[in-house]
Amino acid sequence: MTPSRTRAANQARQQATARKLHDIEQTLRKMRREHAPITYPAVAIRSGVSRTFLYQNPDANALMAKAIVTVDDQRRQGRASQDAQIEASWRERALNAEDALRAAHGEVGTQRDRIAVLLGQIRDLEATYAEETAQRIATQNTALKRQIQELSQENRSLQEKLRAARDNSRFADRRVAQLEAELAGRVTPTSASLVQ
Repeated sequence: MTPSRTRAANQARQQATARKLHDIEQTLRKMRREHAPITYPAVAIRSGVSRTFLYQNPDANALMAKAIVTVDDQRRQGRASQDAQIEASWRERALNAEDALRAAHGEVGTQRDRIAVLLGQIRDLEATYAEETAQRIATQNTALKRQIQELSQENRSLQEKLRAARDNSRFADRRVAQLEAELAGRVTPTSASLVQ
């Protein structure tokens, strides 16, 4: 092989290598924009080069290593920012929950105070009504007892009158029977015929 041919072959090989490296760079840029996972097989297929070239060519291997490190850094930064956002939202929620809990405790305290006041008012009213009710019931009870005594006395009086009336009636019946008997004895047969 002549030196000019060797030079031309070397130049063609260098141009082919440069073209492959350029294709690899373009593929890596696209994959980063698409957020596609960067692996040796995926880059080899999409850029149209062999995996052997990616592993053996120092420039291609350096591009791959740099791309993998960059993607990992971006993922870590993305995760860190997501974690920070999540933590901030949780922190905000926790603060809001603490505020709401504080407000709820205050409201519960206010309601308990109000309930205590109302229960006190109810007890006062019950005590007032209980005394008045007891007095009213005692007065009514006394009046009812008096009525019972009066009715019992009236009942006894009426029973005595009834007994006396029955005795009088029996006495009157006997007296009438006696008088009839006397009359029957005084009536003579002639006077009886006159009456007829």
